[in-house]
Amino acid sequence: MKLPNLSKWAIRNQPVVLYLLLALLLSGIYAYFQLPQKEDPDFTFKVMTVTAKWPGATAREMEQQVTDRIELALQETPWLDNLSSFSKPGESVIFVTLQDTMPPAELSRVWMTARKKLADMDMLPEGVQKPVINDEYGETFGSVYAFTSTSLTPAQLAQEVMQARRELLAIAGVGKVVPIGLQPEKIYIEFSSDKFASEGIDPLQVAAILKAQNAMEPAGEITTEDSVVSMRVGGDFLSLQSIKDIGIPVNGKVHRLGDISYIYRGYQEPAQFRMRFMGKDAVGLAVSLAPGADETRVGHMLDEAMAHMRTRMPQGMQVHQVANQPQVVKHAIDQFMRALTEALLIVLAMGFVVLGWRAGLVVGLSIPLVMAGTFLLMKAFGIDLHRVSVGALIIAIGLLVDDAMITVEMMKVKLEQGWSRAAATTFAYQSTAFPMLTGTLITAAAFLPVGLAKSSAGEYTFSICAVVTLSLLVSWLVAVVFTPFIGYRLLGEHTDHIERQYHTSFYHMFRRVVEMCLAWRKSVVAVTVILFALAIAGFDRVEQQFFPPSERPELLLDVWLPEGTSFAMTETVTARVEALLAQDKDIKQYTSYIGGGSPRFYLPLDLEPAAINYAQLVIETRDIKGREAVLKRIRSKIDQEYPDSGVRIARLENGPPVGYPIQFTITGKEPDKIRRIADDVMKVVQQNGHTKHVSQDSDEPVHTLRINLDQKKARAFGISSQNLSRHLQMLLSGLTVSYYREGGEQLEIVMRADEFDRSDPLLLDHAAIHTDSGSFVPLPSIATIRQSTEEGIIWRLNRQPVVTVRADISDDVQAPDVSAAIDEKLAELRASLPRGYNIEAGGAMEESDKSTDSIIAVLPLMGFIILTLLMVQLRSFSLTALVLLTAPLGLIGVTASLLAFHVPFGFVAMLGMISLAGMIMRNSVILVDQIEQDMASGLSRYESIIDSTVRRARPILLTAAAAILAMIPLTSSVFWGPMAVVIMGGLFVATLLTLLFLPALYALWYRVKAE
Repeated sequence: MKLPNLSKWAIRNQPVVLYLLLALLLSGIYAYFQLPQKEDPDFTFKVMTVTAKWPGATAREMEQQVTDRIELALQETPWLDNLSSFSKPGESVIFVTLQDTMPPAELSRVWMTARKKLADMDMLPEGVQKPVINDEYGETFGSVYAFTSTSLTPAQLAQEVMQARRELLAIAGVGKVVPIGLQPEKIYIEFSSDKFASEGIDPLQVAAILKAQNAMEPAGEITTEDSVVSMRVGGDFLSLQSIKDIGIPVNGKVHRLGDISYIYRGYQEPAQFRMRFMGKDAVGLAVSLAPGADETRVGHMLDEAMAHMRTRMPQGMQVHQVANQPQVVKHAIDQFMRALTEALLIVLAMGFVVLGWRAGLVVGLSIPLVMAGTFLLMKAFGIDLHRVSVGALIIAIGLLVDDAMITVEMMKVKLEQGWSRAAATTFAYQSTAFPMLTGTLITAAAFLPVGLAKSSAGEYTFSICAVVTLSLLVSWLVAVVFTPFIGYRLLGEHTDHIERQYHTSFYHMFRRVVEMCLAWRKSVVAVTVILFALAIAGFDRVEQQFFPPSERPELLLDVWLPEGTSFAMTETVTARVEALLAQDKDIKQYTSYIGGGSPRFYLPLDLEPAAINYAQLVIETRDIKGREAVLKRIRSKIDQEYPDSGVRIARLENGPPVGYPIQFTITGKEPDKIRRIADDVMKVVQQNGHTKHVSQDSDEPVHTLRINLDQKKARAFGISSQNLSRHLQMLLSGLTVSYYREGGEQLEIVMRADEFDRSDPLLLDHAAIHTDSGSFVPLPSIATIRQSTEEGIIWRLNRQPVVTVRADISDDVQAPDVSAAIDEKLAELRASLPRGYNIEAGGAMEESDKSTDSIIAVLPLMGFIILTLLMVQLRSFSLTALVLLTAPLGLIGVTASLLAFHVPFGFVAMLGMISLAGMIMRNSVILVDQIEQDMASGLSRYESIIDSTVRRARPILLTAAAAILAMIPLTSSVFWGPMAVVIMGGLFVATLLTLLFLPALYALWYRVKAE
């Protein structure tokens, strides 16, 4: 069946084509302005956290009694990749990580299954609080605000912030608004332990009285024939005064609670978490978007809401935006659209110079049509505008003009030969349409590994494949329908029939070069093979990376102090760091999160769990140049003042979060043996000259006081271990005895010893414990007290103990290279490990390997599709083999350009190299098909090789030049730069080899004799 000639149809139905052209252009413009804008593409965080608390338990008890049981229940979760966890005194956190290959659509079902398994698991020990499940671990809060005040109390500031929260939640497109750094209010009842002992007052009895009076209990109902009357027993605490007036009966005497203790309303102390902005205490609001919301539009509405709030804030109160994702998105999209415009202008200028203004205008007018069609399809398929999709559009600019250039060039040639416009248009379709379609599909197929890679990195870069494929398909349709229509209108016919176009000095010289290549075919093939072998050998010298760092101006400064460090010390160290930052002129602002990390204001951010010995500072510099200057200065200060501490500073990451760039995990059965192996690994890591701040995550014992109760003596006094623990908890830290209800708030009532007792280092030596008889006995008379240590934190991986050795690296090296060098040095240590013990590389090396494997897994499918397309088009195994042999030739230029410009080869560059093979084969298909067409028209094989190469030289060079020049704006991008260098260098060399090596190989393959 003969397929219709679409170009002929377009010429015969010009009004319809003009209507379709205008409709496509207008709908594409509309679609562009409707596309949601983001900084980064969404990718699924396949991680869920489960947090359990058991006050009073040691880290080992948490691991054995709580963590292990939860992990056992979660072990059968579908698509499970690994279970990791840490157990600390009184707390355990389990991370459920799913396989990269899991389809994102399965996520909700998997998390529901995990929740069900937790609900069905064996009962946890008494006293363990209900586990808290967070399956929204990847939620991003792109807008974060800090509220400060010089006139309001923390409680008043919190009220203003909560009012602001209510107003922000009413904005369309806003998903969640989460408060940060609220300081809980509490009612404190402080007493002197000596006074209570002298009066014979049992603190635990006081607690029981308070709880009994304030308890919310049903008192029954009176039911009559026509009504039900509920009974209500009074006793709720209506005010602070009502608590002070409570009578405490002791030995026939009633003491007013306010007379024997100090009762006041205050804030949680010590604090567990605090937010500070520019060194001042703050309360924050973190705003996330509803699914499908446009970040820039919602950001504009947030700005308006905040401007309105500022007009009515109390005097002394201010609001500061510490994370402004909508602004970052707008800046990033503007920057990429500027690069897109530059690429477009470069390609248009090249078309005008090479093809002339009329033919160049035809090519130029086809580009907006292709872009409009691409935007329309992006809108239809739900592809947003972000870093990856706009970068893909820039890549596509150099490819989408190929078909139009080939069509226009063929029309121009035939018109110069004296053909009519209609005949030239029809012939262009007949001779090039299907080779172009095959080449287009091959180029699109080369991007398949990006689109089908089942990994976080693959999901992150998916839109490269989608956008390039859509734009290529649209470009072919435009080239065979709209470009002939435009060319018919703009290109003029020639009355001069003399064929001069292939008789210029350039073509004469090029013909001689091709003839020489055929004459020296074996030498040409041999030289090409040698160059290819050198490229393979030289590629080992190219630096490797996973993803380049982000181009955002923020820096993250982490402060990790030893386990057991108090919140006050963490706050003190953070204040010192803040003082250092306050002096730096390149820093615009900084925000401190003490006791935990920042909310995820940036999708690839690596979140750290909450801990009182941890603080994170988000530093916003004025620009990228300032960021690098600040990074250098702060790192120098850290190396001088905190060389062996847990203080580190780093840029934000691109792609899936990694954390420390260098990581090695040691797993096994016995924790002590693992730690000894980890010490050996740590020495090897430290010996590498490029590592710094080498540390372990599990080698921090904490100090404890062991109170061994003499059970026989204790029973004689009626004292149990539980009573003693509660008594000491009340004396030292405070015991929650009831709740004070005020409106919608519920404040804990905490009973504790006064500050004099709590700060007394000899308190335990004279602490008096109440007995059943009403008397008091000194603690040392019924128990012995000794100092001890215990594990501060226990990490596990897949229910086995694990220790991670991690390190930062110098800026002049790449993490995968350093990891590979260290990994090689660890071979001897690995060989000596007992059975069941392992050392595995993590960090950037592990993520890079996983992402690379996901790409490699799709290569067979890509190869099959390309082979099928080649066979359909060429109908010959020999010709297919010839085309395939040109595919890897780009490696010659890739290696040379990466080494010449000192550019690392990462995941994005690898995608560029794979897609480069498709671009090369596209040109090869067009050339080989032309040779076959010439032979079919009666030329000899030798003449066909030379004539086809000469005639196809200009379109092949034009399309390659368009793709190469379109990459120029991307070379300055940290993210896209490596891919741009790969495509530019590889395509430049491969195009020359296509025009020289392929004819020589063709002649050698078919043993063509010179004529």
